[in-house]
Amino acid sequence: MKILAVDTSGPYAGAALMEDGVVTHEIAACHGLTHSQTSLPMIEQALAAAGLSPADVDLFAAVTGPGSFTGVRIGVCEAKGLAHACGKKIVGVDALEALAVNAFGFPGVICPILDARRSQVYCAAFRFAGSGLPERVLPDEALPLSEFLTRLPQDETCLFLGDGLKAHFPAVREALGERAVSAPASMAYLRAASACVIAERRAGEAVEPMALEPLYLRAPQAERERSARLARGGGE
Repeated sequence: MKILAVDTSGPYAGAALMEDGVVTHEIAACHGLTHSQTSLPMIEQALAAAGLSPADVDLFAAVTGPGSFTGVRIGVCEAKGLAHACGKKIVGVDALEALAVNAFGFPGVICPILDARRSQVYCAAFRFAGSGLPERVLPDEALPLSEFLTRLPQDETCLFLGDGLKAHFPAVREALGERAVSAPASMAYLRAASACVIAERRAGEAVEPMALEPLYLRAPQAERERSARLARGGGE
């Protein structure tokens, strides 16, 4: 089975191809260009390198969030459009679970954190227990970092990864001390290849392209600001 996965949910944009369980091509970039400029060329490059057309792909996958509202929509729409045009199904991949896949085999608790701004992180917790995919310890939530840390299992080593590391790991280390470990740069960002791994395992959960929806843990900023204005008695 040939799988094409797309991720534009965070600072990195990425695309990966997997064929019969082997990742054959992966490309990622984090630079000044927007995901709308980089992601489609990445998809084209991956397919060209493999000698494939979109119609040759058996299953499409898109990272549905949580993450950047605009970023998530770009990748989801691109993957949905390709799947729809090719008459194929698509699998939605949770960004935090895909990050946890990077830490396969870690013996403690895996804690992906994404910078959600407004003094919050998108967060969850996982561990590996032999199934091949990470098993949930805590669900996806948007929380103040301090609240997330209090919910983690006590007296276990916790590996943190994700784009929230840069801004928040000093506070994590202050709260958890030596129990907190920071993932190296090579495994700290979401990889489209990890999304392929999840999509392959969950191929039976694939849906028609138009049925796939982004995963948002809170309302977009414009909606939050509108609600705040209405709560203060302001008009539209």
